[in-house]
Amino acid sequence: MNHLFPDHVLTTPTGDLAELSGESLFRLKNDAADFLALAKAITAHIDHALELKYADQAHQLRLAAGKDTGVVHFDDGNVRITADLPKKIDWDQKRLAEITQRIAANGDDPAEYVEIRYRVSETKFNAWPESLKSAFAPARTIKTGKSGFRLALLQE
Repeated sequence: MNHLFPDHVLTTPTGDLAELSGESLFRLKNDAADFLALAKAITAHIDHALELKYADQAHQLRLAAGKDTGVVHFDDGNVRITADLPKKIDWDQKRLAEITQRIAANGDDPAEYVEIRYRVSETKFNAWPESLKSAFAPARTIKTGKSGFRLALLQE
């Protein structure tokens, strides 16, 4: 099994794939990355065409419904188009901090109004002295992500 065609990879048991040479796995991985990049480029190109074709009609339907964002539906021949323009809100973190301080200063609980989340940079944590690290360590949990492997040919 020197070379698998892409349509055969998914039907090949992973144990059999693991038996392949490093070079074969490298080529399969690169082929898959190339197919993924191509699929993403094709999808982006089609999405751009959809935007050109339907954006104005969707915008007009949203205006008629009295909204700037959200989902509208319409038909193009026998195809139902669902156009979604999601609302993305960005909050000024410095101003929110000031507001929550004022809420607390007035005796109210800011958590009733604002979601507050604390984070510590791992780089900063590692640079702290042990005395400070030990105070924070009980609040720190280490989890791992999905392992990954990169393959590179040393020579052709």
